[in-house]
Amino acid sequence: MSTDAEATSEDRRKYEFRKVLEELEEFEGSGTQLVTIYIPEDRQISDVVAHVTQEHSEAANIKSKQTRTNVQDALTSIKDRLRYYDTYPPENGMVIFSGAIDAGGGQTEMITRTLESPPDPVESFRYHCDSDFLIEPLEHMMADSGLFGLIVLDRREANVGWLKGKRVEPVKSASSLVPGKQRKGGQSAQRFARLRLEAIDNFYQEVAEMADDLMVPKRHELDGILVGGPSPTKDEFLDGDYLHHELQDKVLGKFDIAYTDESGLYDLVDAGQEALADQELVEDKEQMEEFFENLHTGGEATYGLGPTRENLIMGSVDRLLLSEDLTEDVVVYECPNGHTEYETVERRHNTTDHECSECGEAAEVQEREDVVDHLMEIADQRGTETKFISTDFEKGEQLLNAFGGIAGILRYETGV
Repeated sequence: MSTDAEATSEDRRKYEFRKVLEELEEFEGSGTQLVTIYIPEDRQISDVVAHVTQEHSEAANIKSKQTRTNVQDALTSIKDRLRYYDTYPPENGMVIFSGAIDAGGGQTEMITRTLESPPDPVESFRYHCDSDFLIEPLEHMMADSGLFGLIVLDRREANVGWLKGKRVEPVKSASSLVPGKQRKGGQSAQRFARLRLEAIDNFYQEVAEMADDLMVPKRHELDGILVGGPSPTKDEFLDGDYLHHELQDKVLGKFDIAYTDESGLYDLVDAGQEALADQELVEDKEQMEEFFENLHTGGEATYGLGPTRENLIMGSVDRLLLSEDLTEDVVVYECPNGHTEYETVERRHNTTDHECSECGEAAEVQEREDVVDHLMEIADQRGTETKFISTDFEKGEQLLNAFGGIAGILRYETGV
């Protein structure tokens, strides 16, 4: 699979996760009867089944008959789902949600949802039973994005590590043999200064070697590198070109921080928040800049459901741009005279009545589905790349609010 195709697939997977999380967030149970189970990839399914069986047995002690029945039904449903898996869960683990949700009018509805292979590994087994599903750990995963290298150093010590999404992972550390500024008796000032500079140079080389060993193999996945420490250490390190040239090009900035132990890695992330935020949005900003330039200078741009859909079908869309915050369904209407029209409706709103714009006849609903799924299916068939655009910058907000969250950069002008 090409890099672009992999990125599109990953974006789509994250979109599907977000959609399920939004749905789960809306669900409520009356009493503590919504069950959530987080299962790491190294936990045997048989162990999970045994745990669920034990919980089912203990649920018999719940005083409320309705709550007892609902919890046991949820656990039975979870056991049924687990039968579909072999010895271990999929890569990165899985999360199962099950319970009787409030369906209105005093009625309940039993639902079960399974999320496989979340963006980050499920770190530990967790069983949770409450009036809401436990989705916070998955929300944190969805917020996590990007891989950044971290380097903190002074002339005494250094630490290197990763920022993976919002998680800081210290990996390597080193201590220096650089002598203090006070020379020992018997050494000339000139000789002492030379030895000290040599020790500093050797230490910088050692730090660079640590960083190179860690980050060069990941250089094509790296979104950037942050370097921190007191002045002039970090400046000498970067200005001296100690880092591998491909890593040097990835440096987003250097930041003054007081500590260079493992805690300094966390301080570096705090100090570099603005640079990190800008970097995460760089590609989105470039896509929107190109869209607006095409829109203003020629016809190689499209927006809105109808024109974008038509261009997709023609195969003229190079990149489909969809807002990450798009929460609409597309409704397909057909009138008695055979005219077909497409309208968008907010996902949680009812389908509205519709009159055919061509003949004025009342049109009936033929189909309703998520607008993102609808457009991406056409894009996949035509070999069109899909980009999800954040609303965390001005032009990303414009895509959602002024263009309905749907746009495209065209391969050629179509007049549509």
